[in-house]
Amino acid sequence: MRRKPSSPLPQRHGVDPVRMRLPLDGRWRTVRDHLVDRIPKLSPDRIDAMLSSGRIVSTDGPLTLDSPFVPGAFVWFHRDLPVETPVPFAVDVLHRDEHLLVVDKPHFLATTPRGGHVVETALVRLRRELDLPQLSPAHRLDRLTAGLVMFVITPEHRGAYQSLFHDRSVHKEYEAVARVDPDLELPRTVRSRIRKQRGVLRAEEVPGEPNSETRVELVEHRGGLGRYRLLPRTGRTHQLRVHMNRLGVPILGDDLYPVVRARAADDFSSPLQLLATVLEFTDPITGRRRRFESRRTLGSWTGRHDERTEQAVR
Repeated sequence: MRRKPSSPLPQRHGVDPVRMRLPLDGRWRTVRDHLVDRIPKLSPDRIDAMLSSGRIVSTDGPLTLDSPFVPGAFVWFHRDLPVETPVPFAVDVLHRDEHLLVVDKPHFLATTPRGGHVVETALVRLRRELDLPQLSPAHRLDRLTAGLVMFVITPEHRGAYQSLFHDRSVHKEYEAVARVDPDLELPRTVRSRIRKQRGVLRAEEVPGEPNSETRVELVEHRGGLGRYRLLPRTGRTHQLRVHMNRLGVPILGDDLYPVVRARAADDFSSPLQLLATVLEFTDPITGRRRRFESRRTLGSWTGRHDERTEQAVR
């Protein structure tokens, strides 16, 4: 298999450049013509400006407005960064060794760049702050969920750690706060088929073979609220939120389930009361059994703000 060439562009603000391979169909006269057709989100004038300033490159160097289309060639460029609202909470490093980095992510911070969240993500922050430009995620945690996230430091071991999650070889525990329904029999295992369509905010449960499974346990309750332990066997998008909503006890602070509620970009109050508390697995490199536990707490249960969550980034 032909190895993909390395990027001639360095990271910018901890963000990798976009890599694009030109199609084998060579019906375009220039690279510029192809990019105008392929990237409708960028105006032709913006593409022209990027080419004129040398911001779009190939393995042979910067491309120009007249650079010919070469079927199968690779090009790289940095996309324009969106205007982002800073997330004023710190990412706490819990463990770091030669291969692995485990952090306690705050609420409201995305794990990896996507859509309007690029620089304000855990991955990009950690690359910059720890000087680890090759850092990559072993898995992802929803932006509104706090807690444990695992990253891989050595690129050659990324596949081994990612396979742990793909093969369901990681024991994961979550904690959530929601109201208590005295008629709801717990513990129980919830199974359903969840579908999440690109561009649609909410996931939905649809008929068919279940592709998601969560064990729900009520650990303790008081004042009409409960502290729940959630044990997902699968990792579908919004799975825990969907399953708690299905049981009639949606997680506190959820802006999507049961109804969509708008939230301003700078509104960091009433975070989703969902926390990834435990990751446990056998390390594929060392063979050691590893267990990591979050140090964060959920304010709706403790009655106080978590100092780690509320620590502003300096």
